[in-house]
Amino acid sequence: MKILDLFESYLRLERGLSDNTATAYRLDVEKLAGWLVAEADAPVDDEAFMALLRGVGEPCLHTFMASLADLGISARSRARILSGVKSFFHFLWLEKVVEADPTALLEAPQVSKTLPEVLTVEEVDAMIGAVDLGKDEGLRNVAMMETLYSCGLRVSELVNLQISRIRFDAHMILVEGKGSKQRMVPMSERAAEVISGYLADPCRPQPQPGEEDIVFLNRRGRRLTRQMVFIIVKGLAEEAGIRRTISPHTLRHSFATHLLEGGANLRAIQMMLGHEYISTTQVYLHTDTSALRREILTHHPRNMAAAKPAQ
Repeated sequence: MKILDLFESYLRLERGLSDNTATAYRLDVEKLAGWLVAEADAPVDDEAFMALLRGVGEPCLHTFMASLADLGISARSRARILSGVKSFFHFLWLEKVVEADPTALLEAPQVSKTLPEVLTVEEVDAMIGAVDLGKDEGLRNVAMMETLYSCGLRVSELVNLQISRIRFDAHMILVEGKGSKQRMVPMSERAAEVISGYLADPCRPQPQPGEEDIVFLNRRGRRLTRQMVFIIVKGLAEEAGIRRTISPHTLRHSFATHLLEGGANLRAIQMMLGHEYISTTQVYLHTDTSALRREILTHHPRNMAAAKPAQ
């Protein structure tokens, strides 16, 4: 539908969202569009669909959200869908398609906050050690794992990483994150070493036209897909004997958690992760409760006074 094409263009061009985010928002709105068309129970062209949108009110959206719950869609997924729908109606209001935004007072479903899995340093080493260096893609996978863990990249940032943005002499990489925002991220000596070795590896495929500056390539010389990175990471976790659910995001979270536990400043971690708000970093990270208890017992003045030997 034409209005959805315009909405997607608005997200990319005016709001500066990444291709992945804009596509995800469109897919969320398409769920609403499909539901509205099904409720209309009649053929719907662009003009008729616009009329349906003008008739949408808050009760209608409550019913739509309830239908998602009835389908067994999780609260987290429903909250994400609502975020896309809210953006869509805000766009319609800006374009004067609707007189008021019916999503203004809608509240997102309550999502229970579960802490992501965190790997130990030994588990990360075990996953890297599980790479079969006898295969052509072996060195690539080691370099990929080292980059995910030592730089804390999102998987979308990893697959689009460019050779020209790596400063091997300074051990820094220029990363383009969400909303095309750029940030400088330090990388470990080990990561710099294995990336350099991979780029010089004779087994590395010849890049396809347009992919010459991309670091991580598949066998056909094109950049890796997000799905392929997920498959590789999951496979290495299984090879390493890790029975928990592991994804590329696990390595990002482990990177940040290990920095925090090592005493890194929360603002520095925020910058390296590319979070716009410090509150996002605070929610994203967690400190082991036993370690937190030790810190309190060691440093709180009441406990320090109690620990002093009697004079």
